[in-house]
Parts: sequence; structure tokens; C-alpha cells
Amino acid sequence: MARLAGKVALVTGGARGQGAATAELFVAEGARVFIGDVLDDRGTALADQLGSSATYVHLDVSSESDWETVVGQVVGADGGIDILVNNAGIVRPTPIIGGDLETYMEIIRVNQVGCWLGMRAVAPVMAQRSGGAIVNLSSVQGLVGLAGVSAYVASKFAVTGMTKVAALELAPYRIRVNSLHPGAVDTEMVRPAQLVGIVDAQADKVAKTIPLGRFSEAAEMARAVLFLASDDSSSCTGTALVADGGILAGPSYD
Repeated sequence: MARLAGKVALVTGGARGQGAATAELFVAEGARVFIGDVLDDRGTALADQLGSSATYVHLDVSSESDWETVVGQVVGADGGIDILVNNAGIVRPTPIIGGDLETYMEIIRVNQVGCWLGMRAVAPVMAQRSGGAIVNLSSVQGLVGLAGVSAYVASKFAVTGMTKVAALELAPYRIRVNSLHPGAVDTEMVRPAQLVGIVDAQADKVAKTIPLGRFSEAAEMARAVLFLASDDSSSCTGTALVADGGILAGPSYD
């Protein structure tokens, strides 16, 4: 079923993890996909793997000029943009006591400012095409706190709020804006390659507290993004869709 047939999509942070899974699914559903990332080698390899329906573009989401360049590239190649997935994000420890301001601001620039710049850059292009869909990747940490990662939590709460503002502002242009709130997803962000074997035991303990008893997979998040990006969610805007394995319902302990 080609739910995105004829659509042009830009997926940020698309070289790996949830972004890569989303790009792959979008291509399978008929979209022309532009994969934006700063991981040039991995992004190029993914685009080559996905074939002629995918193109890699270098995009630092915190850079205003990069957004201008990439949107120009996409419009020049395919005439417009129908779907924006603001997926790019980073997480680092930022405790309140002893936290590093430079690290804090780096996270805010990527997760929060990057999302805002993306919506600002793409919305006028979508308006010219009489509509579109924007999916902003927030998190369960955009709805509840988590000790030790204040910048990540602050940035994801901001994404949640910006999504609702954008939904109101862009509704007259038939642009829908929704946020997706994953819980624990089994990607390199959770299990970085250099720490495999160290974090696995801790991750397994966390998984036992999730009602479904496991981490979610990137492909599951991609299907949720597809729902919000496609006409299947045609009446949804300003919606915060939670896909967390039941985390916000409450902890599950053996």
C-alpha cells in the first residue's frame, strides 16, 4: 500500500536509528525521501541502499544557512516539500548541580532550535503546495522529567509546546503539525557502540520496568511517524502521540 505515493519528504537525523527506519519505510510507501544528517558517509550509504527514491543531503539542523540550502535543493529537485520529519536529536548528561553550560546549549540548539528552524524553513514551501504534514520527534521526556538530563528534557518539552503553537499557526495553510513521543527505543542513542557491554545490563533492568517488558524498535516508531505523516491522520493536528510501551501508564516491576 503506497500511502505516500507522490509525496516529497525530508527526514532529519535520517542516517541512522529512528530516522533511517523512517526513511526506509517512507520509500517503501512511495515517497521521494531526502535524508538530512551530518553523518555524511552513513547517510550516503543509506540513500544508495534505498535507491533512486532517496537522496542524502548534508544538514546541520542547528544551522540557519544549512536549512536554507537544503530546502532550496529539495524544491529545486522535486518542486516542493509535503512532509517534514524533525527527527534529529542528541542527549548528554546535564545535571543541575555541576552541569556544563556548553553541553546544555548544544543540546538546545540541536533538539529545540533545530526543530524550530526546520518548521520555519519548510512551512512557506508547504503553504505554496496547499498543505503538508510536519512530525516533530519529542519524547516521553517531553511530558515528564528524568533526572540527570535537564537539557534533553527542556528541549523535548519545548518541542511539545512548539508543535501545538505551529499547529494553530499553520492550520489555515492546511499544514498539520503533530508530535511523537517515544519511550525507550533500542537505538545507538541508548546503546552507543563504545559502551555496549557496559550499558546492556543497565538497559535490561530498565526494560523490566516497562509495562510491555521491552524497549521499542526503531521500525515501530517509523510506523507511528508514517501514521502522522499520511492521510491516515488527516484530522490530527497539535496531537501528542505517545508510543512508549506503557511507560507513562506507570512502572511495571517483577
